[in-house]
Amino acid sequence: MRRLFPVTDMTASDADREWSLDELADAYAYPEEASGRSWLRANMVSSLDGAGQHDGRSQPLSSETDMRIFGTLRGLADVVIAGAETVRSEGYRPARARDAFAARRAAAGQGPAPVIAVVTASLDLDFSLPLFTEPLVPTIVLTGALSDRERRAEAERAGAEVVIAGDGRGVEPERVVAALAERGLRRQLTEGGPRLLGQFVAAGVLDELCLALSPTMTAGGAQRIAGGPPVALPKRFAVASVLEQDGFLFTRYLRI
Repeated sequence: MRRLFPVTDMTASDADREWSLDELADAYAYPEEASGRSWLRANMVSSLDGAGQHDGRSQPLSSETDMRIFGTLRGLADVVIAGAETVRSEGYRPARARDAFAARRAAAGQGPAPVIAVVTASLDLDFSLPLFTEPLVPTIVLTGALSDRERRAEAERAGAEVVIAGDGRGVEPERVVAALAERGLRRQLTEGGPRLLGQFVAAGVLDELCLALSPTMTAGGAQRIAGGPPVALPKRFAVASVLEQDGFLFTRYLRI
């Protein structure tokens, strides 16, 4: 079964075919207000019992459709934000230009591929990796003013742009969003990890959550999709759309 509502008018005759990237891009298009201010959306996957990862990685919870949506969300974004642990565990590489999104990106005034922005306090990253030395556009490293200066210099020597977004060793979520928007990177996508997403939620800067609910159960003590200290009051979101395929629910929620 495959359903998406209410963003498109697909019928039962669509059930036996794979949705095109254009259809997915229409369904997940950034709202108009994103062109005038920053809009931060998150893309995460969760098991039925609340795990945001299995054995330290999100891939075991994923599916082919999940990866197509993952690629679509990247194809629409100005910048992809990820924490250093996620970059290390998921083996991040530079975002690539994709012909399927070239016309959309050109019409929106975007470059051929999104910028990758890595949030890190320790700067414990391998700056010899292609993510830093071979991107289409320079990777951004977001850190705090009291982080290690030599490591910041090493990142710059590798070709990264270092941006200070906090007064301590780490970043302040509001300043991350503002610093990227100041660089024209307003359509923002975070892929976690849980600690970073928890910081964005607690700061009240997350506008949208794209959550894939995987028809799996993991048990164990895997972390949820958002970590860190609890907020004083739960943040409320409203459902915007739901896609179902092969037992997966692909949902979009907007902050109220």
